[in-house]
Amino acid sequence: MLNLLRTKPSADAIEKFAWLRLIRTENVGPVTFYQLIEKFGSAQNALTALPELAAKGGRKKPLVVPPLFVIEKEYDSLRKAGGEIVTAADDAYPIALSSLSDAPPILSYLGNVSLLNRPGIAIVGARNASLNGKRFATSLAHDLGVAGQVVTSGLARGIDTAAHEGALETGTIAVVAGGIDVVYPPENQKLYDAIREKGVIVAESPFGAEPVAQSFPRRNRIVSGLSSGTVVVEATLKSGSLITARLATEQGRDVYAVPGHPMDPRAAGPNHLIREGATLVRSAEDILEFTRTFSGGSVMKDSARNNFRHITPTPAPIIQDDARQVILDTLSHTPVEIDELIRSTGLSVPATQVVLLELELAGRLQRLPGNRVVIISP
Repeated sequence: MLNLLRTKPSADAIEKFAWLRLIRTENVGPVTFYQLIEKFGSAQNALTALPELAAKGGRKKPLVVPPLFVIEKEYDSLRKAGGEIVTAADDAYPIALSSLSDAPPILSYLGNVSLLNRPGIAIVGARNASLNGKRFATSLAHDLGVAGQVVTSGLARGIDTAAHEGALETGTIAVVAGGIDVVYPPENQKLYDAIREKGVIVAESPFGAEPVAQSFPRRNRIVSGLSSGTVVVEATLKSGSLITARLATEQGRDVYAVPGHPMDPRAAGPNHLIREGATLVRSAEDILEFTRTFSGGSVMKDSARNNFRHITPTPAPIIQDDARQVILDTLSHTPVEIDELIRSTGLSVPATQVVLLELELAGRLQRLPGNRVVIISP
């Protein structure tokens, strides 16, 4: 057991472990997490309410909630590796990231956590990048770093690696898809060690978790969310880098692209972004003229999740007897915006949100980007 818990734990320590238990609970994602905190006032209260909520949503089996000893083991392993966690209630949590509706409630980190609150730019691109593409990414990252920007990327092969290497001496953030101790790809172990020493590595996934396919889009939203803008150096039209660019746009961040030869498939992504309105990048100066007025601190922290120490549980809304069935009848396997759902059903916003919360906890509904939901089981 942790030293923190060998003596009488503080209220903050108890709630921190409750946060970890809640976000590691089956069917609880970031949006659901924040709704639970807002509804019940604390993670401890939310954990107590989970079984009833899931049952109302139609769940037959109990939700899988990690026991405290599992969370203690995860945290202990992180601390032994030299890491720590930062929650969305902590002052060290990145302000730019906290403006997202699906911001990770908890991040693990290794290295200099203060870099998370410095102005920054994300650089992403193809894993099978060209030599010229990698050289440009390294040079661009170096020049941005010298100008005071922290460069963020995903520690992948190709452009990501080149960007980290270019910004290593001035400050770089590596967002990994798996657990913070899992180096992927393995050949980046040396770079991982260097970033841990001179920059910071962050992860949303539990310690020891191997990355899976769905981990990478989740990582990408953090890469773009930490930054005032995202630069795409090389990418095909169907690459994850274009997903990151789309996420940056949805987050209200700038998108930059480095043009390439029309005959190179790796130029198709950046060239498409430029046609769609992305800023063409020839050098760091093309980016810096847009970022000189941006700071992570300028992003307003105006949602309930950013004032966790002073949350009053919201009163339970009046839910009509047939409200759950009305929503189930309205939803389908085609995504629908929640605002449209509310207009269509005529139900109140609080009642609709509670029913959606129940259905999600029951495993019958999935939340999608763009404030959309979709039924995932009959």
